[in-house]
Amino acid sequence: MIQILVVEDDVRVAELLQRSLQEQQYEVDLAYDGYLGKRLALQKNYDLIITDVILPKINGIDLCKELKVQFPQTPIVMLTALGTTDDKVEGFDAGADDYLVKPFEIRELYVRIRALLKRFEKMGNTASSLLSYADLEIDLNEKVFKRAGVEIHLTPKEFNLILYMMENPERVLSRSEISEKVWDTHFDTGTNFIDVYINYLRKKMDANPEKKLIHTKSGMGFMLKQNED
Repeated sequence: MIQILVVEDDVRVAELLQRSLQEQQYEVDLAYDGYLGKRLALQKNYDLIITDVILPKINGIDLCKELKVQFPQTPIVMLTALGTTDDKVEGFDAGADDYLVKPFEIRELYVRIRALLKRFEKMGNTASSLLSYADLEIDLNEKVFKRAGVEIHLTPKEFNLILYMMENPERVLSRSEISEKVWDTHFDTGTNFIDVYINYLRKKMDANPEKKLIHTKSGMGFMLKQNED
């Protein structure tokens, strides 16, 4: 049975989530503060963790950072009332794999959970640990990204974004496709969320304009390509 940890200080919300997820045949443990959530996570091998951002003792951002160091292959979903682009960026930079803004439909949470469990299972079953394109290289086991042999530190979401682009080189990737495949969701079309992360990547790996690999296709999306036409 899939085991899920819910870290939520609102007892009513926590118990509602527990009942709803148990109806989906998940085994669910509750923690009402970040400290207890961390203790439980370290004691038990959870398949997925759901955490609020605003928590007593250890907030959700710090909790996510600490748990991702210990369990990089455990997907984490953040639940919060904070829904601006900056809030989402902060959550994903902390290592969150998905981000739901309250209030949300419980059915949407079910979809996100199934998508994350499926994606992480696929990642765990990947036969080859090395992926390369041009002078880029990713070690999937070590979660290391290099350009021209030099390691470049990326946040978890930056890593997942360049990984998807390297899996689909020389093809235009729309913003909606990136949001669906990298974040397992559809963001509002008005958000500049994807653009923010593309710019983060460019600053880290495309500092030399003569050797840039990430290209913008106006009105269509982005492409990883060695030479722009």
